[in-house]
Amino acid sequence: MKSLTENEKNIETNFTDKMTYGEYLQLDTLLSSQKSLSGHHDEMLFIVIHQVSELWMKLILHEMNAAKQAIIEDDLSMSFKKLARVSQIQAQIIQAWDVLSTLTPSEYLEFRNSLGNSSGFQSYQYRLIEFALGYKTDFILKIYEKDPVLLAKLEEAYKSPSLYDASIHALKKAGFELSQDVLTRDVTKAYQSDESVLQAWKAVYQNTDKYWDLYELGEKLVDIEDRLQQWRFRHMKTVERIIGFKMGTGGSSGVHYLKKVLDQRFFPELWDLRTNM
Repeated sequence: MKSLTENEKNIETNFTDKMTYGEYLQLDTLLSSQKSLSGHHDEMLFIVIHQVSELWMKLILHEMNAAKQAIIEDDLSMSFKKLARVSQIQAQIIQAWDVLSTLTPSEYLEFRNSLGNSSGFQSYQYRLIEFALGYKTDFILKIYEKDPVLLAKLEEAYKSPSLYDASIHALKKAGFELSQDVLTRDVTKAYQSDESVLQAWKAVYQNTDKYWDLYELGEKLVDIEDRLQQWRFRHMKTVERIIGFKMGTGGSSGVHYLKKVLDQRFFPELWDLRTNM
């Protein structure tokens, strides 16, 4: 049997006496969190895909909140790094639907009843992402009333300015004349398009050399909304592929609801200016 080299002995000692890879990542907790309720082989796929997506959403929120703070502090270049990372994370989540779509209707029906009233509609991190982007609806909060700690977290995000609110104020700091209605708007309401914001963004895109940072900010925001809509579309088509137009778990309307949200917009002026230029 080949004896260990001195270097290998040192590595072995370090792993014995110091924190290991598994300990740092808390893999015992992470890898024991896949609790199949049905015992069916394909339930593991369903659980892992959704858990991985929630981890990616946690990182999206981490980066998005940091980007918003950077914009508030007039450090647009720092925000670009964070927002670019968000877009790359979104690409990973979009591809996850390709894996889940390998689940057939027959396979899903083998364990669907085990899900009870649980539904992706209840994902609080997804709601935090919507709030961070400026889509606010108070009825969403009612879903989480039974959990005071979680409700408080959602209410804080609900009452906070969005990433787009911070971006609009960046336009104001750059000297653009914006309506007081948009600058002092109630941030607990879903954002509505404003003509003065449209004209400001239009000026940015028509004078990119002068407003390069704002121009890049606008494109970073468009990247995020574009990929969010790609994610929503793949979600809708995957659900349709697996359960058709049946009602979703937890009483949601399934595909009908997912088609409806495809019409939601987060940064309307950044899309409208393309028609107006």
